[in-house]
Amino acid sequence: MIQDFQAKLKEYAHLLVEVGLNVQPGQTPCISSDIEYAQLARMCASACYDRGARDVVVTYGDDLITRESFLRADAAVFEEYPSYLKARFDWFLEQKSPRLSLTGSDPELLKGVDPARIQARRKASGPPTKPYFDALTAGRFQWCVGSCPTPAWAEKAFPDKKGEEAVDALWEAIFSVCRITGDSRAVERWQAHVAAAARRAKLLNEYNFASLHYANALGTDLTITLPENHVWGGGSELTPEGVEFVANIPTEEIFTAPRWDGVNGRAYASLPLALDGNLVKDFYLDFQDGRIVDVHAGEGEEILRRAIGADEGAHYLGEVALVPYDSPIRNTGILFYETLFDENASCHLAFGHAYPNCVKGGEDMDQEAQKAAGLNDSITHVDFMVGTSDLSIVGTTHGGEEIPVFVNGNFAF
Repeated sequence: MIQDFQAKLKEYAHLLVEVGLNVQPGQTPCISSDIEYAQLARMCASACYDRGARDVVVTYGDDLITRESFLRADAAVFEEYPSYLKARFDWFLEQKSPRLSLTGSDPELLKGVDPARIQARRKASGPPTKPYFDALTAGRFQWCVGSCPTPAWAEKAFPDKKGEEAVDALWEAIFSVCRITGDSRAVERWQAHVAAAARRAKLLNEYNFASLHYANALGTDLTITLPENHVWGGGSELTPEGVEFVANIPTEEIFTAPRWDGVNGRAYASLPLALDGNLVKDFYLDFQDGRIVDVHAGEGEEILRRAIGADEGAHYLGEVALVPYDSPIRNTGILFYETLFDENASCHLAFGHAYPNCVKGGEDMDQEAQKAAGLNDSITHVDFMVGTSDLSIVGTTHGGEEIPVFVNGNFAF
């Protein structure tokens, strides 16, 4: 049993709502949660009302029913997207409802499911919900992703433990990396953390690198051209109304977008990737003029190939993120099998959609202008980890000066 568990859980809920979403009076936030996380979802809803929310909309899923559907439903189901679901996203977009997503599924929930069904669902749901998620990634309203352990996930992260013991161990890890102690001061600690990330992002913006070169002993040898007017962000973001929010809790990354057609070389994944209810392990991607031209994985290659085949934009990178190897999450020594955590233990890249605010004025550009500015567009966004203890990243300025950004897996400045 975790000491002061209820106090810590309440502190976590308030952190997600007050710092993550920063709910404003009169807003109607939406909370997406599996039924197993109902206790946390309820606490978050209560915290939203404490902040003056007009109402709170909670939508529950059920992982076991999701798996049953993928295994047994008519194949045509996965090629359709119900109009009532689209209407719900349209309403959330119209209301600019802050969105809190609570994650914690079994990393191998869909193991054994026909990959064609997973790909069909991704392709069917992408276009109808794209306006909503485009607005979300552009920061038109607040959004945040948090987590809640389930037995299946906990036992994957702690294979030597079972049931409640595994769940408790995972809760302890989540509280630790989210700076939760039970003293009700997590919000203060996060404000200091966000300020530190902003200072590092400011320094990277002052360098205004033309490109980054990645290399390590795994075999990564990758050159990434950055858009001319790229912007590094980290810690928190601002909506057009000036409301500050933190999209991921936890977060340790400083990120920007690569130029969609300016990536060349090979990138090796340094950690397994939990993708579409499956694990992809020991993989690399080859790039030529931005496009992924070859893929190899020791496990889950077909799942990875189908994710890259979601649309043409999925063949290109949309994010480059810097995370020191010596980070709180990495230092736990835990492989979480959950991207929210593992991406914050390692430098990572993402294929698919780019965040518009990664170039100056990108939020106000149409899709054509964003592409001309160097931003990739896609119905998907998949992060994969590339950071190692020996990772070297060298930035080249527009004047040709080479400056170490990462040495032996950590920031050089």
